[in-house]
Amino acid sequence: MTVRQLALPELVSHCVRLGIGAVGLWREPVQEYGVAAAAELVRDAGLTVTTLCRGGFFTSDGWLAENRAAIDEAVTLGTDTLVLVSGGLTPDCPDLPSARARVTEAIGELAPYAGERGVRLAVEPLHPMYAADRCAVSTLDQALDIAERFPAEQVGVVVDTYHLWWDDRAPAAVERAGRTGRLHSFQLADWTTPLPAGVLTGRGQLGTGAIDLRAWCDLAGKAGWTAPVEVEIFNEDLWARDGVEVLEETLEAFLKI
Repeated sequence: MTVRQLALPELVSHCVRLGIGAVGLWREPVQEYGVAAAAELVRDAGLTVTTLCRGGFFTSDGWLAENRAAIDEAVTLGTDTLVLVSGGLTPDCPDLPSARARVTEAIGELAPYAGERGVRLAVEPLHPMYAADRCAVSTLDQALDIAERFPAEQVGVVVDTYHLWWDDRAPAAVERAGRTGRLHSFQLADWTTPLPAGVLTGRGQLGTGAIDLRAWCDLAGKAGWTAPVEVEIFNEDLWARDGVEVLEETLEAFLKI
């Protein structure tokens, strides 16, 4: 998503050229290209798919079929992790406790299907400014409270610096996630101000904002994270630029952390 302006073949070829061995994919461009074709493209290039994003939105119509389809896509792509964004408040779940209870119930329905196919569900807490409409799960502790109701090989959590950097309880929760085997994805983006209208595209390039990214990488490492680190930046200014240039810049910024 950081370089969504690149078509999948471009993304894959330039990742290979730059020595980037793994890539996190989003469902929309994968579906547009063709799931089987995308899987073949990535596999033939020797890349690993770290995660597929996203499932969840458990308050939407048809959520169960849609999430099962996402799990099947993850299997085809060869990734063992599907990122879940839970969804926000609805008339049926008008407050945060009921919305989170709905998330737990939905994951209970979905987790066995995922587990049978070797796919882990990774609950991603989003910054509280998204709680009403996109994600009622706002802290890593809340995400872990949900995940720990299920086997660790079926349900875990995502640690995304953009969403969690503000929470002084998050470091202990990262350690908890690692200790319980539920740290399933680690993502970096920076926090820059002022936020743009709509805030969804307010993520900043690494090293340009307020987050101590080195400290977060150290924290994840101490919690046992040894898998690839994803960089996930939603930013209109970056998307308006040449995608190859942004990819190269992002790699350079990552290596400076």
